[in-house]
Amino acid sequence: MSELSFSCEGVTADPYAAGPTLVFRLRITATGDERVHALALRCQIRIEPALRGYEPAEADRLGDLFGERSRWGSTLHPMRFAQASVVVPGFTGATEVDLPVPCTYDMDIASTRYFDALTDGEVPLLLLFSGTAFRGPGGFQVEPVPWDKEAAYRMPVAVWREMVEQHFPGCGWLRLPRRTMDALLAYRSRHALPSWEATVEALLAEHGRPPVSTLFGTSRPLARERTP
Repeated sequence: MSELSFSCEGVTADPYAAGPTLVFRLRITATGDERVHALALRCQIRIEPALRGYEPAEADRLGDLFGERSRWGSTLHPMRFAQASVVVPGFTGATEVDLPVPCTYDMDIASTRYFDALTDGEVPLLLLFSGTAFRGPGGFQVEPVPWDKEAAYRMPVAVWREMVEQHFPGCGWLRLPRRTMDALLAYRSRHALPSWEATVEALLAEHGRPPVSTLFGTSRPLARERTP
């Protein structure tokens, strides 16, 4: 029985996907000259946060995930990022295949908060493989892909940001409970505010906070409330 080995050759942001999607380029090698007729491959992708350094600003933004930096020696545990599958066509020797990985920009998800906190550099990933191989001369032999098959890859943070920018240009994403949304909608209607941005800025101004336009140096004025 020939051995299978895996490596990740790169990753890109899919510009044509309906939602945020990363495409990992996998290289699969089978030792010997036995043909692999097909490969039903599953892949779990894990983030290895302990395998990179962090700037002070990044560390501050990661406090809700890992706690105070003095505790990171015991809190920087691997976290699950995604799980995906692909059917690999038949090959002999070696082949390359794209693995699409749908992503989310939901900031309630730990992996999304982690990516969003990083300003530059690379994300250490570990790709863990399993599945079923169909191969052998004179008919099909069904063999499992061993659970110890894996590949390390360092994904540029810039690729993640490119993917997010394709689908949420210049924006963030925040999920709120229905009752909170209803209260915000009532406030927006009551004050005839033109957008959600204006609604949040008006609420910040009510509580003595500077408007977003001031914090980030934009010239757009804060929407004013209408007086009765």
